[in-house]
Amino acid sequence: QVQLRESGGGLVQARGSLRLSCDASVTLISSKVIGWYRQVPAEQRDLVARITAGGSTDYSDSVQGRFSISRAKVGNTVYLQMDSLKPEDTANYFCAMTWGTMVYWGQGTQVTVST
Repeated sequence: QVQLRESGGGLVQARGSLRLSCDASVTLISSKVIGWYRQVPAEQRDLVARITAGGSTDYSDSVQGRFSISRAKVGNTVYLQMDSLKPEDTANYFCAMTWGTMVYWGQGTQVTVST
């Protein structure tokens, strides 16, 4: 059974930093893409960043240059380093794994950026 667990969210002041972690119950190799998404109430869930099995990354325009996605060198964790945070980054952040035709989601971690 595939399980994803996010951690690292919290309250931070604008211009601060947080690092989110996504721990997976399966090995993060072989055709698996890991993405970080965020969602605010009553809005759709939007892609923030993703990383392929080969290590290629891409980012939404709103976080390009401020956020960085990476894999742990050992273990089954993907990180989202978030720097220069803005109040508009406030959202519930989810990680998702695409494995073949299946998409698995974690439960999310709340990030709140104060002014």
